[in-house]
Amino acid sequence: MKVLNKDELQIAEGVLLKYLPKSFKVYGFLYSINRKKPTTLEVVVDTWPDFKVIVCRPDATNKRALEFMKKVSYYSTDVKVLRKMLTEDAVDWSPHFLIGGSDFSHVPMLKEVSSNRNVNNRGYVLVHLLYLPDINNLLTPVIDSELESRISSLNLSHVDLVNKTWKFGGNEQGYRNIKNLISNFPSCCIMDNKGQPVSWILLYDYCAMGILYTLPEHRGKGYAKVLISSLSKKLHAEGYPVYCFVEENNTVSHKLFTNLGFIEDTSYRAAWLEFNF
Repeated sequence: MKVLNKDELQIAEGVLLKYLPKSFKVYGFLYSINRKKPTTLEVVVDTWPDFKVIVCRPDATNKRALEFMKKVSYYSTDVKVLRKMLTEDAVDWSPHFLIGGSDFSHVPMLKEVSSNRNVNNRGYVLVHLLYLPDINNLLTPVIDSELESRISSLNLSHVDLVNKTWKFGGNEQGYRNIKNLISNFPSCCIMDNKGQPVSWILLYDYCAMGILYTLPEHRGKGYAKVLISSLSKKLHAEGYPVYCFVEENNTVSHKLFTNLGFIEDTSYRAAWLEFNF
């Protein structure tokens, strides 16, 4: 097993392009790291340069890692090699952590490996992986000049509002997470006539669009379509991948993204699992 250095991370990013869309989450992390976005992760592979498994894991030497939820992501073309790495020392199983965006077909193996280590696991969340391979496929909604003038980006004065309304936020750790995302990644919002955001969308540190939210009193105006379209164009112009994860039971968001031109590999699902809770 090998921890990748700066030059090797650049090479690995290029390799992962060949495996999109399934490699999107790890590709997104590497895209972010390679553009000097703050990170608490290190990246390891089974072998180099011809790797079959690549894992993003918390960097034990990074003091900032204590401020955030511990998260692990991986991409694998060989489940036997993946199992071997997870059984050995690719992941620290002692803290509470998440494995997110993994292939749903790996769930039984992940549960088995964790059980063999006497580590408990909590049910998974199943999600669709939606992406926009060609910006020309984006179906842009009509935006009048008044609404267009109210499209902006989030800033640090908005962290508390976003954190309070985020389903996984509302606490100090959520506040730090949202602050990091707003400070370092593209976002898009729609302001009211007082200059306060009423609808917004952010980019996670693995470069997926998310945290889409509209205040209840401003819903039904098509703001979500405008935000997704606007941020998609911005991401494409800046070289970011354009993709998102949508929970399987969230049919409204799934329809929203697909109606705007996003597609998916219908044979593939990703999963989030929680360990050592």
